[in-house]
Amino acid sequence: MTTPVNPADGVDRLIKVPTGITGFDEITEGGLPRGRTTVVCGRAGCGKSLFAAEFLLRGARDMGEPGVLISFEETPEEIAVNLASLGHDVQSLTAQGLLRTDFIRVERSEILESGPYDLEGLFVRIGLAVDAIGATRVVLDTLEALFAGLSDSAILRGELRRLFRWLKDRGLTAVVTAESGEGRLTRHGIEEYVSDCVLVLDHQTVDRIATRRLQVVKYRGTGHGTNSYPFTIDDDGIRVVPTTSMGLEHAVTDERVSTGVPALDTLLGGAGVHRGSTVLVSGQAGTGKSSLGMSFALAAADRGERCLYLAFEESPDQIMRNMRSLGMDVRAARESGHLIIQSARPTSAGLENHLGHVVALIERHAPSTVVLDPLTSLEVAGSAGDVRMTLMRLLDVLKSRGITTLMTSLVSGVDAEDGQESGVSSLVDTWLLLRNLEEQGERNRTLYVLKSRGTAHSNQIREFVLSDDGISLLPVQVIDNRVMTGSARLAAQAAAAADLEVMQVERDLADQAIAARRAVVDARIRALETELQVETDRVRRELQRRELELAKQHRVDVRHGQPSTEVS
Repeated sequence: MTTPVNPADGVDRLIKVPTGITGFDEITEGGLPRGRTTVVCGRAGCGKSLFAAEFLLRGARDMGEPGVLISFEETPEEIAVNLASLGHDVQSLTAQGLLRTDFIRVERSEILESGPYDLEGLFVRIGLAVDAIGATRVVLDTLEALFAGLSDSAILRGELRRLFRWLKDRGLTAVVTAESGEGRLTRHGIEEYVSDCVLVLDHQTVDRIATRRLQVVKYRGTGHGTNSYPFTIDDDGIRVVPTTSMGLEHAVTDERVSTGVPALDTLLGGAGVHRGSTVLVSGQAGTGKSSLGMSFALAAADRGERCLYLAFEESPDQIMRNMRSLGMDVRAARESGHLIIQSARPTSAGLENHLGHVVALIERHAPSTVVLDPLTSLEVAGSAGDVRMTLMRLLDVLKSRGITTLMTSLVSGVDAEDGQESGVSSLVDTWLLLRNLEEQGERNRTLYVLKSRGTAHSNQIREFVLSDDGISLLPVQVIDNRVMTGSARLAAQAAAAADLEVMQVERDLADQAIAARRAVVDARIRALETELQVETDRVRRELQRRELELAKQHRVDVRHGQPSTEVS
């Protein structure tokens, strides 16, 4: 069945039907081929039956497409109980007419080969079940049971071809499960050739750690991801992690978010880090990485956002107790629902399972911020290359969702700037380094920003202090080109304070001397002013006397200013 995707090009394209399985439809660019048969093969315990059942149940429940499950190994009651543990209500879907299950019992010990062998009876059973509910999806689980008593390979091949052709002629989207063979995808070696799509599920155990993987090895008529993708099975069913196919098309924003430490925000251009960016905090043991990570998480909670804190070394209760000593109220943030703490030992699962678990948590809680503490613990679950690849996939997932991420990394060397144990320093946007400085019989913490892409940032080395009031970065104190920390800083501050006190005393003495000199000067000024006033008064009196004498001589009319004309 085809449909023209772009009428302009005149090319018919394959129609795909979504499976509803998280991640799978993405790597297959839409799902399974509609009206065609897909073979799901693998060893026992890899998840074949569950994959087929999820395809059927999610189609019925979420897309309204009725489906028929033909089982050759389990009864409808057993199927209902098994799927109920994964949250699927088989009985409800059956009552709604969206699902029909049928059990066909095939016992090899009771089969006697005699005469021609065909599947007409099976076709009738499937046809009746399909017509009863108008099904568009069909699952056959598994083929091995159906052909258990047949030894003629020629007849087997012919009947398999006829079965797949019959399903296609009816327009049914079918999923058929099959067991893996020796050196072949399937036991009979024919199913993969006559089907349109082949999925291989695998369950590998390396160093006692099990990992499930899925690979699309064949898909006629369409493109698809060809990598081997990890998948997990949990309470929500199957979840495929399609991160190996992601590119670098991540949306970015100029919005900035606080780290929870105002002084650190100042070092990062005064506004913190970009939303959706990735921050790496690396340092030796005891430098305060986890404390900074929790400060980052609580800052998101204070903004009313949800943060997912993934701890690989401490339990939630231990984290809450430890952070309480720094004045951080982790319990309140958890109770409000803004902080979700998930703790798990790195050895509890393989790297791919950890990746799938984290992706599941992200999809379940939709956080704006994620903290991983510490990511270097994952090294016990795989090689350095595997850890780097897993973290690269995880960062792709986080960036594609615009999630701001902080990761802590333990470094073993003296120089934390090496910091390559995790192998992700080149992938992150901001890299903060915490270091222990040992001098004068004590150890003190320092922090500096090694890089911060797209952000103006300080090059200062600041003392990083943990106290009852939380985290603080102290102002830089440099003496003889050396950053002073701890008691050396306190001694330098005390010496500076003493110098200031001496200078203050000297300033006071100088002020007193100046005040005394000013008093003398002021007295002299007053004396001179007095002399000036006396002299001024004398001169004025002298002038007045002379004016009187002149007036008598010339009899000047003072009122009119004219000399008299009388003759005596």
